[in-house]
Amino acid sequence: MKDFKRILALVKPYWGRLVVAGVCSVIVSGLNGSLAWLVKPAVDKVFVSREPTFLILLSLGVMGAYLGRGVFSFFHSYLMRSAGAKVVRDIRNRLFHHMLYLPMSYLHKDSTGAMVSRVINDAGFVQGLLSYTIKDIFVETGTIIVLIGVATYRRWDLTLLSLIVLPVAFYFVSRLGKRLKRVSRMTQEKIEEITEMLTESFSGSKIIKSFCREEDEMKRFRDRNHDFYREVMRSQRIIEATSLMMEFVGGFGIAFVLWYGGNLVIRGAITAGDFFSFLAAIFLIYTPARRLVSANNSLHQASAPLDRIDKLLDEAKEEDGAVPLEGFTNEIVFDNVSFRYEGTEDDALNSVSLTVKKGEIIALVGRSGAGKTTFVDLIPKFFVPVEGRILVDGVDISKVTLKSLRSLIGIVSQDIILFNDTVRANIIYGKPDASEEELFNAAKAAYAHDFITQFPDGYDTVVGERGVRLSGGQKQRLSIARAILKNPPILILDEATSSLDTASEIMVQRALENLMSDRTAFVIAHRLSTVRRANRIIVMDKGKVVESGTHEELLAAGGIYKKLYSLQFDDAALEHLASQSSVPSERPL
Repeated sequence: MKDFKRILALVKPYWGRLVVAGVCSVIVSGLNGSLAWLVKPAVDKVFVSREPTFLILLSLGVMGAYLGRGVFSFFHSYLMRSAGAKVVRDIRNRLFHHMLYLPMSYLHKDSTGAMVSRVINDAGFVQGLLSYTIKDIFVETGTIIVLIGVATYRRWDLTLLSLIVLPVAFYFVSRLGKRLKRVSRMTQEKIEEITEMLTESFSGSKIIKSFCREEDEMKRFRDRNHDFYREVMRSQRIIEATSLMMEFVGGFGIAFVLWYGGNLVIRGAITAGDFFSFLAAIFLIYTPARRLVSANNSLHQASAPLDRIDKLLDEAKEEDGAVPLEGFTNEIVFDNVSFRYEGTEDDALNSVSLTVKKGEIIALVGRSGAGKTTFVDLIPKFFVPVEGRILVDGVDISKVTLKSLRSLIGIVSQDIILFNDTVRANIIYGKPDASEEELFNAAKAAYAHDFITQFPDGYDTVVGERGVRLSGGQKQRLSIARAILKNPPILILDEATSSLDTASEIMVQRALENLMSDRTAFVIAHRLSTVRRANRIIVMDKGKVVESGTHEELLAAGGIYKKLYSLQFDDAALEHLASQSSVPSERPL
């Protein structure tokens, strides 16, 4: 009943269709019962009394009953399937909308394949549930009630005898249904694992091919596919076991009623018409009863995807504030900020305090894992500090609206995200109403206009999934053009030139310097040569700010920055480092 109520709650917006479908189902049930009712006059007046006129009327009646049942079944089925398709559409819209507003911490915790499985597989299961299961519940329940009424009217004692075995059947069906619910949950988990693996394999196809791991991946997929097959067959065994139970109970009940009722006919206690009318009703009950058992199994199977959908929708969205930021005019302050990723014991940031004035260019350097990316991810509120606060013009960003905050920030990262759309659509993503002139100027500033115009379709060229049809440098320059077009007062450049060749890097670096003029910029750079012109260089280590100053000041201080700089630009130091280990040295930035 819990699952049935959840399903009814889903279809509540379409109650009008359900009411019409319900009326059609009542009519269909009545017509099903009428066929059993007509058996008595058919036997008594046609086969016993041999009345030819009644035979014609009976034939017309049966034809009309079947025609009416077909028409109303059509409308009932269409309306139920229409409601099912609308509900699935709504569920997928709700799931996707909810996912878009989930915090980054959840998106890092759950895999892409798992979330895709919720939207496609779990939601798709609900459509079949509404299109077939609920339809059967409406029609077959009404049919059974009408047929029981017909049978009871003919012979109540025979009806009672024939139905007395049903509680036993329902008991075993209920027990099997509980097992089916557990198996169904495992089945959904296995299909989720397959979806995860497919997503990973397609996105990582270059790595798979470069390491010649096709056969290994095929073995992994074959194993997971077999696990899914095994769970599917377990559920099928349970489903078929319920059918076997109904066959056994139904066969036993009908055989007993046939023997007992036949004796009544032989003794003259009832007419042959009454008995065959009753028997027809009992026989006709058998098919809807089986369908109801099947619907019950489907409800048990639906419990797992419904639970998984509810679990995702219950996940808390990003915390949004109520205060809109009108702009950025003064400073950004990190006030004793600490942050720790979920499931880890060490702080990614530890008591960081920093004030950045408007127009300053701040370079962040440090070894891998020092906390540089975590630092900049806190500014647009991708993550929320566990301690301390971040202020923009004196306002705690925990209190401001996400939209107003993020509209002030432009981001270019080393993880280039391009959508499977045109060049134009990717560049204007942050400013959909941009004019052609603004589009071209942004592309030229990022030194992307020349290579774009060389494409056969120019700015209407589709870049492919994640920009697969472009080179690394081309993708990066489109990403930079997108940030330039947005024209934000705050910039975050996370390895923004990492994918460019030397010539392209020089051009883009000049474009970025022009873009950063009179803007506040946070620059994470692998090459220390690109951060020399920063107003301040912040050196981070183990989540803390350990040094701060200009390039010359930090070199003179002789601290971590000088060591990092020496590792990159002192060949003697690199050779010495390599000679100390049989493993080639890895540059730390």
